[in-house]
Amino acid sequence: MALLDLEYQNIFTRVQVRGPAYLGVAISHEPAGRQGKTSFSHVFGQIGDAQVGPIYLGWIGLISLIFGFAAFEIIGLNMWASVGWDPVQFVRQLFWLALEPPAPSYGLSIPPMDKGGWWLLAGLFLTISVLLWWVRIYTRARQLGLGTHTAWAFGAAIWLYLVLGFIRPIAMGSWSEAVPFGIFPHLDWTAAFSLRYGNLFYNPFHALSIVFLYGSTLLFAMHGATILAAGRFGAEREVEQTLDRGTAHERCALFWRWTMGFCASFESIHRWAWWFAVLTPITGGIGILLTGTVVDNWYLWAVKQGFAPGYPDVYPPIPDPAAAAAMGAPR
Repeated sequence: MALLDLEYQNIFTRVQVRGPAYLGVAISHEPAGRQGKTSFSHVFGQIGDAQVGPIYLGWIGLISLIFGFAAFEIIGLNMWASVGWDPVQFVRQLFWLALEPPAPSYGLSIPPMDKGGWWLLAGLFLTISVLLWWVRIYTRARQLGLGTHTAWAFGAAIWLYLVLGFIRPIAMGSWSEAVPFGIFPHLDWTAAFSLRYGNLFYNPFHALSIVFLYGSTLLFAMHGATILAAGRFGAEREVEQTLDRGTAHERCALFWRWTMGFCASFESIHRWAWWFAVLTPITGGIGILLTGTVVDNWYLWAVKQGFAPGYPDVYPPIPDPAAAAAMGAPR
């Protein structure tokens, strides 16, 4: 009888359910088999499925990993070289080290390797790796008969990545507009970028991105909490329970209808969360792309549009020295 009281829960797993290793459904026209033997991990079983493997990598996945590793090595070795190949200083200063893009004087040309060329090469390899991994996700989904929602969600993040390091620098005419590789340096770049263009908080697409960011966290938290709260009724079996009355999901729907007067359906909650998450990098990328190319100062733009207050005229106006020189007035 005691066994009947045990619950199977993820993260707080009390009982790890294990059976024969499952290799997955058979796929017709699979170009290569799945590699690796299966094993079981107690640690993984604490947070999810305990089975490890097999994995399907394929040529696309392998080439993606090779290019990604090459980019990682270029960035890491350049950071190490910047501290004189001292391993102690490399570890101590790792969060502050960076591989910087070329100087503005080089424009969109290819600079010497030690003047930004390594940054260009690392960016090229990393971009190839990311795009090939997207192809891998898309083809895996199609061969399994799944929808391609995961691939397009990943594509939204790739859009923001390409805007920051490729599309906007080309539009601005200089690789120096791109983001450096590094942990704190890329955060410093973000702060300087906002100051340079009049505070991104006045960028409406940046505001939309934050709305979707916070909204997606709220939606995922609401949905995750609802399923966990009804886990004792088998809420994780969503597909089966859409056909049954009086089950966990009907209780979940009743809870939100009683507390908010409205509830999402079993499918629509996932579409709500998917769209909110995907629109976060999409709108963010649009806001970044417009900065410097269309709008030079977001604060002045907001003042002109009437939704940001202008600073009061405390000091008398200061004449423009260039205009005064053009009129022949003494400086």
